Amino acid sequence: MPMRGTDSLWPPMTDQPDPTATIAAEAKTLTTPAWQRPIYLAVGLLSVVIGVVNLIIPGLPTTVFLIIAAGCFAKSSPKLEAWLLSHPKLGPSVRAWRTHKAIPRKAKIIAIVSMAISFAIVLLVHLKLWVTGLIGVILLASAIYVGTRPDGPKPEKT
Repeated sequence: MPMRGTDSLWPPMTDQPDPTATIAAEAKTLTTPAWQRPIYLAVGLLSVVIGVVNLIIPGLPTTVFLIIAAGCFAKSSPKLEAWLLSHPKLGPSVRAWRTHKAIPRKAKIIAIVSMAISFAIVLLVHLKLWVTGLIGVILLASAIYVGTRPDGPKPEKT
């Protein structure tokens, strides 16, 4: 089933495999030890809740929590993984990350601006120089990583 292009962050795509097509087959080969599955399930559910709350609160990351949730569900509940991947609002960014390791341009801008604002606040707090430097290096490395990821799948020419 082709993905719909109803999301504002991603262009319409066709000829893409259904992300849930192999989930049922993979459910039979779940290799996570039984005692770990409830832990992964709890972390996955908590990540979805945080991600959805972050949809409401501007400036907070959503996709990273949904990616964590999808990974946890892959180890604990293929049905919930399939639900997340096929969800019309939550799924496209997770599928894009899995398929292309892509971050939408709008999300990149928000993330990098948020990091810059965070570092400005750190500078205003007057922490020890080594702490400020460490935070700066971590934020800079994170911004470089985010900035160098692809923007996502190329829109099809019609």
